[in-house]
Amino acid sequence: MTPRPVALLVNPSAGGGRALKALPSVEAELARLGVPFRVARTESIRHAIELASGAADAGEVATPLSGDGLVGAVATALRGREDAVMGILPGGRGNDFARAMGIGTDPIEACALLAAGVPTPIDVGEVVSEGTNQPARTFVGIASVGFDSVANKIANEAPSALGPMVYAYAALRAMGTFRPVTFDVTVGRERRTFQGWSVAAANGKAYGGGMYAAPEARLDDGEIDAIMFSPRSRLDFVSCLRDVFKGTHLRREAIAMLRGPEVRIAADRPFTVYADGDPIGELPVTVRAVPGAIRVLLPA
Repeated sequence: MTPRPVALLVNPSAGGGRALKALPSVEAELARLGVPFRVARTESIRHAIELASGAADAGEVATPLSGDGLVGAVATALRGREDAVMGILPGGRGNDFARAMGIGTDPIEACALLAAGVPTPIDVGEVVSEGTNQPARTFVGIASVGFDSVANKIANEAPSALGPMVYAYAALRAMGTFRPVTFDVTVGRERRTFQGWSVAAANGKAYGGGMYAAPEARLDDGEIDAIMFSPRSRLDFVSCLRDVFKGTHLRREAIAMLRGPEVRIAADRPFTVYADGDPIGELPVTVRAVPGAIRVLLPA
């Protein structure tokens, strides 16, 4: 069977230019595999959404060669379209969505999925900022707030030369000035008010370049895992972060989890919510799972 044609969406600045460096090899591999393709360079998130929508209209597999931000943009464009299929070629700094989906972080190896992957329905998340006129925003991985808000902002403003190390750099920078927050988290009939560092509302497992904040999260269960971090000291929080890379932090008393189709998050001071590496809302927010919202080419 001839593979569907691919619209390869490339963010020229992704991963400090990693996507552009990988592009010639990706093109050669797709040609070798017999996958028809064209390349479109994105200029902004809005432009990426337009390109992905146009690709779906043309019957092409909209495929970001980039990091999680562009993946989220393509998911926004394809959400709810039964005729649309999305591919993934990791080309950013974190590539957490590809990592969590078992695709890995090598864009050349991932090309095989564009030739023989199976269209698989998965959930996305959406964030609604309460008290505003902003529409719901779509994400694929983890929406988080608190310490993560500060660290994400630092990471987005950091030199691209840091590559994947940008997340460790941002965490260290944020650690010096951050003070704990009083969060209010509601999932169904359960409500938790606590002083802590971060709340992660997870559709997928990972963020921050390989931090498995929600190791039990699934992309096909119609639910959000709300992970609440409440270590008593900076030292304890650093210890928790080390465990997050291994996905073993849920064993700690300072970490709690609630699971449900919808999570409401508020706090005692304003914060920007980040998801897939980009700002996506302002507290208070409601985060929901949208079951089977997109189809992605994944291993059989």
